[in-house]
Amino acid sequence: MFTIGEAARKTGLKVPTIRFYEQEGLIKPPARTESGRRVYSDRDLRRLSFVRHARKLGFELPDIRSLLNLADHPERPCHDADRLAQQNLEAVRQRIEQLRALEHELTRMVSSCAGGTSADCQIIESLNDHTLCSRDHA
Repeated sequence: MFTIGEAARKTGLKVPTIRFYEQEGLIKPPARTESGRRVYSDRDLRRLSFVRHARKLGFELPDIRSLLNLADHPERPCHDADRLAQQNLEAVRQRIEQLRALEHELTRMVSSCAGGTSADCQIIESLNDHTLCSRDHA
């Protein structure tokens, strides 16, 4: 059994994050000692690590909840997990496209800077007037 501090160290999560995941129902309320301190099992740590990994991959909490539900029922088909991963992949691809547009526009802005004063700065002008941007990057 592990204290919340030990659980945090072993999973790479912060203590408030562990409490938040408990509050959100992603992990069951842990056992408590006679003095009321939370204690976590190896299973709890595996679940916390699962959540942390899923978050790092960009899954939102409702999707993680669904994935945990599937993990808790290994006899179920995994098409829902595939669907959630496909949706997440598409969202990541959209974010990448947005980031590429931002990169393009920032590169254009930086390369248009000729030094001088801020009164003549193309970066300041572009930030003041979105129509000066070469493409939509919102």
